[in-house]
Amino acid sequence: MNRLSRLCLSALLLFTLVACATSSDQPNEASVRTWEMQQLVFHAENPYDNPYIEVDVWVQLKGPDFDKRVYGFWDGGNRFVVRLVATAPGDWSWEVGSNQPDDAGLNDRSGRFTATGWSEAEKRENPNRRGFVRVSDNGHALEYADGTPFFMVGDTWLAGSTWRLPFRNAATSDEYEPGPGIGFEDAVNYRKNQGFNSVSMISAFPNWEADLNPSTYADENGIYLRNAWEKFGYDVSDEQGTDASGGVSYWGTFTAKNMRDEYGHLPFAPSDQHPGVSDFNRLTPAYFQSLDKKMAHLSEVGFVPLLETVRRDVGPSWDAYFDFKESFARFAQYLIARYGAYNFVFSGIHLDWVPEDFSLTADQFNEALTYHQETYGRPPFGQIHTVLIDRATHTTLGSGDEVPWLDMHSVGNKPRDHRVGENLEAQFFLENPPKPTINFEPYYTGWLHEINKPGGEEPPPNSQRDNYFARAQMFGSVLSGGLAGHVHGTAAYDITTTGEPDGARPHIWDALRYQSANYMQHLESFMLSEGKRYQDLVPVTADIAPRKAPNAPEDGLDGWSYMMRTAEADLAMLYFENASVAPRLSGFTPGASYAMQWFDPISGDWLNRMSVMANESGEIEIAAFPAGSALAERDWALKLKRQ
Repeated sequence: MNRLSRLCLSALLLFTLVACATSSDQPNEASVRTWEMQQLVFHAENPYDNPYIEVDVWVQLKGPDFDKRVYGFWDGGNRFVVRLVATAPGDWSWEVGSNQPDDAGLNDRSGRFTATGWSEAEKRENPNRRGFVRVSDNGHALEYADGTPFFMVGDTWLAGSTWRLPFRNAATSDEYEPGPGIGFEDAVNYRKNQGFNSVSMISAFPNWEADLNPSTYADENGIYLRNAWEKFGYDVSDEQGTDASGGVSYWGTFTAKNMRDEYGHLPFAPSDQHPGVSDFNRLTPAYFQSLDKKMAHLSEVGFVPLLETVRRDVGPSWDAYFDFKESFARFAQYLIARYGAYNFVFSGIHLDWVPEDFSLTADQFNEALTYHQETYGRPPFGQIHTVLIDRATHTTLGSGDEVPWLDMHSVGNKPRDHRVGENLEAQFFLENPPKPTINFEPYYTGWLHEINKPGGEEPPPNSQRDNYFARAQMFGSVLSGGLAGHVHGTAAYDITTTGEPDGARPHIWDALRYQSANYMQHLESFMLSEGKRYQDLVPVTADIAPRKAPNAPEDGLDGWSYMMRTAEADLAMLYFENASVAPRLSGFTPGASYAMQWFDPISGDWLNRMSVMANESGEIEIAAFPAGSALAERDWALKLKRQ
């Protein structure tokens, strides 16, 4: 069959294969490029009471070195969509199927297309054209499918999926300065110009509403429905206690933040039986159609977002009133089906804290995510599955076969000081097999909170000390083994926005301008200064003497030193916190000459290169820091390269 015949037959069969940027109702083979989202649209002919849970639709996609089932999703009405990408140039074919074999609209249709690749110049315009992010061969870092390093330079916009950062479908400007009325495109472009390549968002916040209930409350059955972020200035109670009229237990003063989309849609329909609870078996496609625009925009500008399912606080009501394992697995699969043709990192749960009343246990989430993988398989296009965690994944969830779905370890939330390095280093050395690790919730600039006080300090927002703490977490986390990159954070993770008074968290447009974000590009510049070689670094903190300055606080961010080095001892990268002591370094090649170059993590500048010699024992003496003192009056980074 020639190309013209295929086009005509496609039109007659009423399916579409369209590039993400076109509205054509016919296949346009010339527009199919590798690693760019395409979608097939099918219309069910049979009626269904609840298509979300009754219908599974998929295509069997075949192409060069690829033969996998790609699941689709319900998009409202009788519309079902399968999104896919061609992972290599060449000829591709697909055939649709479903769990409803008698529905002629969802079965027995097929098609073909030819995909072409991108030039190197086109890849430089948008690195997502290099392919989806995967784990490096040695298991310790990330890279695009073509082998180009991907070092995550992320920011924390947990509520960025909602109306709080609205998608305006309007052009922005490189000269734009964040202010009231900010839109999603404005914020993305602002961060991109600072060197960021990722943002972290939670897909949805079920049960969260600015209603007459406190931000944290339980229903008459004692089931907690949410442990939400407060909507400051909107008081609903004055104390912790029980509402005698409704039998409702509550905690807190303010109501919860509203987390609908730009059009007022909720992610799930409200439950008819349980007031305040989402019906987790009745999803609202219109809400996710709003999120579609943001995910597509991030892809178009070259970002690789971290997309999380939900925050852990909806777990108790989900488990009490629904079949949690089955329902949660279906929702996780819905997100993978809907966004699996984009370059993104998937987080199965935002498990920032595991309180007894306000969350299910880590084991319950692990069981549901393991069940998801057993039921639906891994994401067909290989996206990395991780989780934002309380403390560390290996201590909270486990490792290896205990968490078969986990591709990347993480640390987060507590402790928010240099002790996180101990968990990062422990995760680096885990085997069966080794996996990358990253700090997803480091110190947040501008956040006045008890878990965000290194050494008990609470510096003024955006002060020199506040920004230093963020910088110390960046370099210290990566050089403790977090070679996947780093995710920056501010107190505006909740996207406090227009119409909300100042509270414990700042407005998003103020927090975006905090100085700490500018250091992230310097972190990437330092780590990638020798290309992919950073991927071969190994933590060797035992070879720093002294590693900790006398009286350096265990729970602070002063006085500690960090070093990673290649097994060949031909490259080492170091970071010294403020108040560190100039050390003696061991483990280098005896008698070898090394180029030594200091790096300024504040300005991103390299200082003059000099040569040092390792003695016959392989030791290198660092006599002083750039200012000439043996005690660091500020933080510094250092690179040693064997000549």
